[in-house]
Amino acid sequence: MTFEPEQLGQSKNDLAQTLRELRKRAGLTGDRLARRCNMSQSQISKFETGKKTPKLVDVERILRALDAPADIVAEVSALARIANTEWQDKRSSWRRGMEKRQAELASLEREAKELRYFLPSMITGLLATPEYVRASLTHTPGDPSKTVARKLERQAVLYETSKTFTFLLTEQAVRWAIAPASAMAIQIDRLVSLSHLPNLRLGIVPLGAVVARGPMNTFTVYDNRLATVENFTGRMVFCDSRDVLEHLAVFSLFERHASFDEEARSLLRKWASTFRDL
Repeated sequence: MTFEPEQLGQSKNDLAQTLRELRKRAGLTGDRLARRCNMSQSQISKFETGKKTPKLVDVERILRALDAPADIVAEVSALARIANTEWQDKRSSWRRGMEKRQAELASLEREAKELRYFLPSMITGLLATPEYVRASLTHTPGDPSKTVARKLERQAVLYETSKTFTFLLTEQAVRWAIAPASAMAIQIDRLVSLSHLPNLRLGIVPLGAVVARGPMNTFTVYDNRLATVENFTGRMVFCDSRDVLEHLAVFSLFERHASFDEEARSLLRKWASTFRDL
């Protein structure tokens, strides 16, 4: 399934209208359809008016209740997947101010209890030193000082013992030198220190580990309810449970090939020493 980013906003309205039209075409009232789906009538109404976006499993239940033909099921299911996906482009974040983006991330981190980060290319701001953060914002327009401050403030969440964090980093992510060698050594030292936190697991996937799937994108999974995927131009937010489960499966695959605890710390200390020798 392919789509343009501008489709994402319109798709929710399209889905609501399509579900309403299919129900009417089947000659059912909202109440009768709700009984067939084992849903409340108010839930069906919210779906059809666009006040609430149905998950893919909800749409499938409705389509089965309507006895929709296979081609309609495929078309509406694809629309539901798009409606449960949000595109956030980087230019919009820049216009709004990157510190607002930091506030949005802090909100996601505050609400989640189990957070998983897959980092194939760079170290995330939650684990970064101030110098690393500043270096990572080199290509961001405007004064980065507020963004740096917000990123560092967010790091307090790591010490909330009611939450658990798992960070998976490839060797490339750790050793990609976006800052001078001395700063990289300090950054890697920080990873070693954070790996001792009781609620934080830090895994390293070293070069040479045989993994059948390539590390294509940075992504984060918040509990089992939401996944975000980043690229150069922005990020996508997946709310559909099947998309979230797929990212959890990918995460588990890389997790099985990662080194943790003292084995990971040994790799990190070696790489920090290499930077100090440069």
